[in-house]
Amino acid sequence: MAADVIVVGGGVAGLAATAALGSVGFNVDLLEARPHLGGRATSYALPNTGVVDNCQHILLRCCVNLLDFYTRMEVADRVEFFGDIPFLEPGGRTSHFKRGLLPAPLHFTESFLKMPFLSWGDKVGVARAFLAILWERGRRKDLEEISMLDWLREKQQTRNSIERFWRQVLVSAINEELDRMAAIHGFQVFWLGFLASTTSYEMGVPSVPLVDLYTSPAWSKMPNVSVRTRMPVDQVLVRDGQAHGVVVGGQELPARVVLSAVPFEKIHALIPQADIDLTAFTHSSITGVHFWFDRPVTDLPHGTLLDRNLQWFFSKEGGRYLQLVVSASKPWLKLPRQQVIDLALAELAEFLPRVNSAKLVNAQVVKEARATYSALPGLGKHRPGNRTKITNFVLAGDWTNSGWPSTMEGAARSGYKAAEVVTEILGRPQRFLLPDIA
Repeated sequence: MAADVIVVGGGVAGLAATAALGSVGFNVDLLEARPHLGGRATSYALPNTGVVDNCQHILLRCCVNLLDFYTRMEVADRVEFFGDIPFLEPGGRTSHFKRGLLPAPLHFTESFLKMPFLSWGDKVGVARAFLAILWERGRRKDLEEISMLDWLREKQQTRNSIERFWRQVLVSAINEELDRMAAIHGFQVFWLGFLASTTSYEMGVPSVPLVDLYTSPAWSKMPNVSVRTRMPVDQVLVRDGQAHGVVVGGQELPARVVLSAVPFEKIHALIPQADIDLTAFTHSSITGVHFWFDRPVTDLPHGTLLDRNLQWFFSKEGGRYLQLVVSASKPWLKLPRQQVIDLALAELAEFLPRVNSAKLVNAQVVKEARATYSALPGLGKHRPGNRTKITNFVLAGDWTNSGWPSTMEGAARSGYKAAEVVTEILGRPQRFLLPDIA
C-alpha cells in the first residue's frame, strides 16, 4: 500500500514535516540515509570518546517553530535557557549582556551601557544603528541586495563595534562573514532576537546530545509514521510528470506525495526532472572543536570570545568538557587536525586562565564544510518555494524560501510550510506554521 507521503531526509526540516503530518493522521514514511537523525545538527559516536554533537547548536526563544517541533517531540524540557550572554576579552575580562528593568526595545540599556569591551563612541553608534533597524525594518527595499557590512558602514559604525559586537553576534547566527551576508538577515537577527521582546534573545542550549531530541518516544504515539535510518534514496520515481514514490536499493516504494528535505547539493541527483536552478547557491562551513580536561576550567556555562578565531565556548560536565565553535570557518578547513587543536587550545587559554594548569585528556575536531548555504546578498530571489513543477513533489530545507536564514528555525519553518502544501495536495488542508513573534 502506498504511503500518503514519503519524506526523503531526516534532518530538522524532514523531521518537522513528518511530525506535523503524522500528528494529524497522514501515513508518513521518513527515509534517512545515515544511521542517525538530525542532518547537520546531530550527534554520533566517536572511538574512545562516546556520543558528541557535531557542533554545539543553539536556539533563541524567538525560534517558535523549532520550539513547537520540540514540543511535538516531547523534548522541550531538554533545552535549558540562559538570560545572560557573557562577552569575554583576551585576558578574561567579562561583560554581561542581559535584560534589565526597561521594556522592549530598551531592555538591554543597563547592561549595554556597562559593557567595558565597547567605548562610549562605539555604544552611541550601535544605539543609532538599533534605531535605524527599528525605522528601516519593513520600509527599506534593498536589504536583500546589499551586504550587512555595507549597511553598517552606511550607518558609520566604528571598526571596533563592527568587529566586537556586530560581527561577533551575526557571524555566529548566520554562519557567514558580514561582507557576504545579506543585510536582511542581520536585521532579522537583531529585530526578532534582540529588540522585539524582552525574552526573545534568551539562548537555549540542549542539555542532551542533539540526536536525543529526535529519537523521542513521541514517535510511538504516531502509529501512522515510520522513521527509518540507513535508507539512502537513489532517486524519486517520476512517470508522466508525476512523482510515484522513490527508489531505494533498486526497490520502488510508492507514495502519493514525495517531500524532499535534503540539502540543495543533492537535489539534482535525486530528481533532475524537477529542474531546480541552484547555480546561485554555495556553502559556508562550521568547525567544532571538543576539549576534555582533567579538571574544570571555567564556571561559566558559555561565552562569546572576542578578537580571536574562536567565537563561542559551551561548557559541559561541570566545566571539564568544552565545545568550541568557529562559524564561517573556511580558512580552517585546510588546517591539519593537530594545528586546529593547538590553535584552539592556545586561544582558549587567553580567555580561561585555568586551561594553562589543566591537562587536555581528549580532543576532537569536526569540520562541516557544507554546514549551511551562504546567505549572500541577492540570493533571496533564488531560494525556491515548497512547490515545484512536479505537482506532487514538494521541497523543504533551510535553503528554501522559509522566511529565515539557514538555521534550525529556518529548517523547522520550511518543514512546516512543506507539510502544509502536502495537506493541500492530499485534499485535507492543515496549518502548522507559527508566525514570528513580531
